[in-house]
Amino acid sequence: MMDEAAQALTSLRVIDLSQIFAGPYATKLLADMGAEIIRVECAARSGRGGALPRIKPGGAFGASFPDGDTGERSYNRFAYYNEVNRNKYAITLDLAKPLGVNVFKSLVKVSDVVVENFTPRVMKNFGLDYHVLRETNPQIIMISLSGYGQDGPYRDYVTYGEGIEAMVGLSELTAYPDGEPLKPGVAYADATSGLHAAFAILAALRYRRLSGRGQHIDLAMREAVTPLLGEAIMDYTMNQRAAKPVGNRHSTMAPYGCYRARGGEKGADNEKGDAWIAIAIPSDDEWRSLCHAMGDPPWTREEKFASASGRLANRDELDRLIGEWTSAYDHIELMNTLQGSGVKAGAVLNIAELAHDPHLNERGFFEELSHPEAGIHRYPGVSWRMSRTPGGLRLPAPCFGEHNHYVFGELLGMSDEEIWQLADEGVSASEPLPYLKA
Repeated sequence: MMDEAAQALTSLRVIDLSQIFAGPYATKLLADMGAEIIRVECAARSGRGGALPRIKPGGAFGASFPDGDTGERSYNRFAYYNEVNRNKYAITLDLAKPLGVNVFKSLVKVSDVVVENFTPRVMKNFGLDYHVLRETNPQIIMISLSGYGQDGPYRDYVTYGEGIEAMVGLSELTAYPDGEPLKPGVAYADATSGLHAAFAILAALRYRRLSGRGQHIDLAMREAVTPLLGEAIMDYTMNQRAAKPVGNRHSTMAPYGCYRARGGEKGADNEKGDAWIAIAIPSDDEWRSLCHAMGDPPWTREEKFASASGRLANRDELDRLIGEWTSAYDHIELMNTLQGSGVKAGAVLNIAELAHDPHLNERGFFEELSHPEAGIHRYPGVSWRMSRTPGGLRLPAPCFGEHNHYVFGELLGMSDEEIWQLADEGVSASEPLPYLKA
């Protein structure tokens, strides 16, 4: 356990209504730096709706539970949920009921930030939009992280990150020439939007510190991801040239791409036994370094490969020749050799190799957490290091309704009778959970 008092965001309290990935990822970043994040989840277990943070067990997500166990109460064991909701607290509260709304407003009075990622109509339907929350707490900061923003013709469109990646043109560019659009292998739009959201919250907190005034942040995922295609957008506005998918290739560098290495053993972590290495050559000097690392084969001295323009014009042949050479070597050993020769190269790692990567492990990037239902597992740690307030993993992701008594009783000063009334009226969890009975 870390000393919470030593963390950069200690004393910051955030109410987290967000679901799926983008919002929970933003609040995870704040939680890792010491903020107190209180997740508000639907009071009825059947009302969690299949959103990923509390996804219904089984189906395609069975492998995301420890040992594939999707039995009773397995919603506390879902890997996705446990990763993005570590270091947080959780309560159950039905915002469709007036008593639930009143309790939520009481929590807003003692909090700094409210995070939600519904479509714009939802918080207004609850009677909890920013104008209402501002009356409850004039200094409150509210961030609405939706797909398309709080206004405009698409404002009420429902989407996941994959839809955003398509709508900004990323899926079109993340493809091979003449191939179908491809989505990234991870929730790229969600993570990008979550990073923007965390920064926007900190900027609003800074403004509040200077002015004493809260504010509403309207963050559209589409507008968070679009600037990442800035080069393509500028090329079109300046040259009326629409970018086309190029696969693993680069518009100005050759060789550039992923090259087959000596295959590993087939198995659960590598079904095909494939291995690859990524190489990028931006200059003639690094081209000569690569040639030397390859042993200066005769073809490297051919005139057509002597210049950057020549290598670009002949990159089909160039990629074939380099691939023939790389295929004889282990991808990680070859990466180390090429890096030692001054060549920008990186082994294409599978997840098993990433988890056991000696560099990450020596830096202590992965940290262990013990969860009462999911068990002890390794988690990716904090992505940056601060010399005085390093952040880190303090708490596992909360079980369903785990902190009802802490939030309702200690923070809001409700009596045991009032807390049980919430349960009796279905506003909070309908029964005390096992880990709250002791």
